Order: sequence, then structure tokens, then C-alpha cells
Amino acid sequence: MWHDGMLKRMAWGGLMAVAGLMAQGATTTAVLEDGPKTLSGERPFIIGLNENFPEPEKEDTMWKQDLPDHIRTVLDVAQPLEHSRGDRLPLYVWPAMNPGPLSDETALRLVEALDKRGIGLVCSLYAEQEERTFAEALPVARAQHKLGLHVNINATQPMYSFFNGDERTAHVDEDGNPFWDDSFGKEHMGCPFTLDFRITPMRERLRPFIERYREEGLPVDFVFADWEIDGPIEWNGAWEASKRCVRCREEMPDLDNFLAFQQRLRSLRSALQRKVFSTPILASFPQALVGNYAVYPNNGFRYWYDYFETIVPGQPEIVEQRARYRHWANEFETTGYTFAMPVVYPWSWTYDWYDFDMPDYRWVYNMLKVASNAAEYRHKDIPLITFVHWHTVNVGRNVGDGPEEGGATAPQLSEWAYQELLWHLLLRGHDTLFLWCMPEENEKEVALLHPVWAAAQEYGEFLDNGVPTTYYVPDQPGLVWSGLRLGNRTLMRTTDFVNREASMDIQFSCR
Repeated sequence: MWHDGMLKRMAWGGLMAVAGLMAQGATTTAVLEDGPKTLSGERPFIIGLNENFPEPEKEDTMWKQDLPDHIRTVLDVAQPLEHSRGDRLPLYVWPAMNPGPLSDETALRLVEALDKRGIGLVCSLYAEQEERTFAEALPVARAQHKLGLHVNINATQPMYSFFNGDERTAHVDEDGNPFWDDSFGKEHMGCPFTLDFRITPMRERLRPFIERYREEGLPVDFVFADWEIDGPIEWNGAWEASKRCVRCREEMPDLDNFLAFQQRLRSLRSALQRKVFSTPILASFPQALVGNYAVYPNNGFRYWYDYFETIVPGQPEIVEQRARYRHWANEFETTGYTFAMPVVYPWSWTYDWYDFDMPDYRWVYNMLKVASNAAEYRHKDIPLITFVHWHTVNVGRNVGDGPEEGGATAPQLSEWAYQELLWHLLLRGHDTLFLWCMPEENEKEVALLHPVWAAAQEYGEFLDNGVPTTYYVPDQPGLVWSGLRLGNRTLMRTTDFVNREASMDIQFSCR
């Protein structure tokens, strides 16, 4: 049965729960009589939320003195939650990672203190540095297990590198000479058809950690990697390098077809991740969430470029203003990953793609397209754990340019618009967020992200069971709305990016 509803409200950022009528074809209208309000960048205004917060509970701080600075920053900036996060995934933030060697007692206090803030502590694995890893990670894992929390692992370092400089992995030209593809800013990017012999040694890099956690009776609940510039990749000069390579031409008779080339390389890349990363972990810890940076379901197109990527002439693309959206292979399903990891960053070259008069919307439009693409096409059983970032990522003003001297020159996304964007991610079905930032950005990034995520926990029943009502991204600045429907109620947020004073009607339909 379809239920058509209408929300009528003043066009300014806010959050409301709308009760719908159950009669088929009926409409519901909610009118806000309050006038427009000025939103603080420190904390978005939320309709119905009590603004008179009690003073936070005083905490014993003596035990924190020996913690590294990045951990103390998180504890100082993020305040304990006002509302329980229930069984939902924690918030992940880059500075809440790798606290160093801790006693069991200090680890327990730290894990508990972060959990009060809804934040999950992450520890990294270091291949060929097993004793260091166990000294740092096991006390934290024991504490997390004791408290019934997720045991969180960063497995990036063991994933590097398949292309390790072994000449057997190089491309081969017509004269039998080995050569490398140097277009990625990394040495020894080679032939994608040479890596089978690297699978066993790469899998061995993870094995000691899997075995030790199992021997200790510890679960592994969340494992991510930031595996990027390694293995088969179709961008930059890879297509041209493969056309020069005798082996690649033998393996791909249709090499002149970029889409066929892309699909083949992405299939090879997914197989490596499945055989070396996801399958070994899930064989021992079948409940684990396993995933990798920027691997997520999609609609066949990707709306952003990573810092090391350049435009490939002749690639299929969609052009919108000055943006060039690339075709993207469906790689997620064959990786064996159990969560998806979109990347929602303000890359500096994105700003010039669009000619909107509203500067903030040049950022928000692209970032919300990326987020909505992932949310709409993921399976309902696959959590979205989304990388977010506020500071402009200085990659230059044109794709492939590289960073500009003195930092990014594009105007910074406003704090207010960023926090509004975070609300829209959560109300479009992103399960939790993962902040990446540079060390000098830690304090500001946590201060912007954490209050939004913490405030959203008040609406836990919607976050747990709500169904997104829209993935639509307006192609001009105006009213952006997102919502989660639960039964005959909808939790909705609207944000006006042109400061429009008039009220607006929003039509939506819910099944």
C-alpha cells in the first residue's frame, strides 16, 4: 500500500518527526509556525530537542596523562553521550586509533571512556612486527570483549604490497623487457596478470594475527583496510601500459574496449581482496564486518576522483557542467566484504566543477551525490561505514594537477553546511561515520562531527529500523531533505541552501 504524505515547513535546517495517516491516498501536512533561526556551526538546531543541557559529569582525568596527544584530544573534545547508542555501530574517528602499549587496567578505562562518547577504539596490525602489535592491540581487545563492545582492527599495513618490486610482476614489452607503470606516483605498479604467486605470502601476513586472537578467545568484529595504490587499477596510465604489455594483450583480446579492460581489472582486484583479506578473516570470525576504503555498491558511476587519480582519455563518462563522472565496475559483490565504505570528502578540484552561486552547495552537491549513490544501491544487510572529512583536501583545482602551493585555494565548506550534510547522510541510511583527518586537524574535525552524531542518537528507533524516504539530490541550490520512515512516522531534516524565507511543500511517498 502506498501512503502519500506532504510536509509543509519553513525552509531552514531542522529535524522533525512526522506522523503519517494510514489511509490509502491520504495526505499529512505539518506546518511550522516558528520563524527562521540562525544555525550554529558548533551544533545544528534540532526541533524538539531540549537545548538546556545538563552539565557533563566530571571525569577522573589523572589516568589520561600518559595517553598520546591524539587520544587525549578525542576525550577532551567529544563529550559523553546524552542518548544511548544502543546496539548501533560506534562512531569511528582517526585520532581514536593506536593508543600505544597500555596496561589492562588503563586499556579498560580508555575503552570505557570512549564508549561513553559512542566512539570505538581501533588498533592497527603490523606485519613482521607481531610482538609490537600484540603489546598494543591485545589489552584493548580484551577490554572491548569484557565490556561487550566491538573489537576494531586496522589491517592496512599487512595488505601492502602485492606489487613489491619483484621483476616477475612487471609488464613486458615487445622486446621482452620488463617495465613499470609510473603514473600512480608509486614505484613498481606492474602487470595485473602476474599476481597469483603473491597471494599465499600476502595471506601469510595476516595469519599470525588471526590465530593469536582466536587463541586468546577474542572476537574480531570490525576490520578495515585503506588499501589503495597497489594491485590491478585501471586508471591513470594503466590502460596504455597494458596496451604495451605482451602479456596483457594475450590475456585481453578486447583491450581496446575500456569497459572490458576495467571490468577485467576490477574482477582481478576483487579476487585478491577476497582471497587474502575477507575470506581468511571471515573463516575464523564469521560475524566480522570486513571492508576496504572506497569499495561500495554503486549505480555504475563514480562521482569523485581520489588524490592519485587522473582522467583517462577515451573513458566512458557522464558530463555535468565541468564534472566528468566515470563509469565504475560493480566490484563490491565479488570481494566478500560485509560492509561498504564510501568516501565523502571535499576534494579541492570538486569546487570548480559546478557554477552554483551558493559556494557551500558546490561542495554539498557532489558529496551528497556520492553518499546517496552508495546508500541507494547497497543491500539492506550491508552496513555503510562512511569516511567523512571537513577540511578541504588539497589535490589541486583540476583532476591530476596535484596539491597547490600554500594549500587549497577553493573556499572552505562552511561548518554549518558540513554538519547539515552529516545529518543528511544519517537520514539516508548511512549506519555510522568514520572520520579521517590529519593530526593538525584532529581537534576541529572531532568538534564538528561528534555533536551531530551524538545528537542523532536521540532518534535511535529511526536509525535502527527506519527506511530512507529519498536519495534525490537537487541539481540546483535550494531545499534538500532527507528522512527515515518508521511505520506511519517519518523523521525528516530539511536544509535550505539559498536562505529562502518562503515556506515550501515537499511531496513524498512511502510504501
